[in-house]
Amino acid sequence: MISPARRLAARFLLPVVLVLLPLVVALAQTPVPVPAVPESVRPPAKAVTGDPEPDMVTVVPQPAVTDLWRQIRRGVEGKVSIPDPLAGVLIQSEGELWRTLRNGPYRVYSALFLLAVVIALAVFFVLRGRIRLRQGRSGVRIRRFGFFERFSHWVTATSFILLGLTGLNMLYGREVLMPLLGRSGFATLTLYGKITHNYVAFAFMAGLTLLFLQWVWFNLPNRHDIVWLLKGGGLFGGHAPSKKFNAGQKLMFWIVILGGVSLSLSGLQLLFPYQLHFFQSVFRFLESWLALGLPTELTALQEQQLAAVWHGLSGIVMIGVILGHIYIGTLGMEGAVEAMWQGEVDLNWAREHHDLWVEELTRKGVVPQAAE
Repeated sequence: MISPARRLAARFLLPVVLVLLPLVVALAQTPVPVPAVPESVRPPAKAVTGDPEPDMVTVVPQPAVTDLWRQIRRGVEGKVSIPDPLAGVLIQSEGELWRTLRNGPYRVYSALFLLAVVIALAVFFVLRGRIRLRQGRSGVRIRRFGFFERFSHWVTATSFILLGLTGLNMLYGREVLMPLLGRSGFATLTLYGKITHNYVAFAFMAGLTLLFLQWVWFNLPNRHDIVWLLKGGGLFGGHAPSKKFNAGQKLMFWIVILGGVSLSLSGLQLLFPYQLHFFQSVFRFLESWLALGLPTELTALQEQQLAAVWHGLSGIVMIGVILGHIYIGTLGMEGAVEAMWQGEVDLNWAREHHDLWVEELTRKGVVPQAAE
């Protein structure tokens, strides 16, 4: 039971609290006014206080400070206590040079190179046409590549096409695709393209390794390669003999292997930034033998910048080479694509392009089976 006194107090205090509470809140939010200083205690605006005026002081940079800023501008790496490999460099002036190169001559000349390759292939096709079988098809098929050889080839080829398209998108997509897809569509495409590029790269490396292990012995140079090159593969001076791979295919093989290794190493350096230092090691090796004046001490950021430029240039050159390879294997030569698509070729095709290889198979007792 509540006593009458408490009831009376509650009835009296509750209205008071309801009235005072908003007032307290309002006062708490109102800034306390600063009392004005009487005018009589303030000195006149231009009064002389008797204190001596300070002399004008000109700060002259000391040699130590000047040297410090000179080192900073040169990108000298200092010591830091945080685990960030880039924090030791405050200013990297070469970064602007890299940006200008990447957005200027690098992109322009890469596009011109690819355009020149396409034009050259088109002109060659107009002048030479498709290379036909002189004797026609014999109806006899001969095995050229086994399943595992073709599997390795198509893994490498498919992954390289994906890498090439996604790489070109990162280089030219803003100007070519963004106007068509819009900002949002282009951003989505580029995001998934970047993810695809990063993971498909390992399939390319695996396929490249398999091709090397299977075909390196067939792509070592021999005396027949010189004759083939002098005759331009049969374009000048009649038939050019060759074994399983002719000199042109051998050049393609080594360009793909060496270019693929270059792409793979520089790509790994970009995938795992600041952990690999391939360029510093290569520059030191070259300087020890040739004295080319290359820098032998590179910062982590300089390594990444060189890797980005080299990776792109290697990719552009490889794309140009592969365009020529695709042309010869499809439009440029009759019956060539069958070797990789079905694993077999017509016997007349093999005799016209790889006659010494056919002779080797004949000596081994490999008898071509008649086509059904």
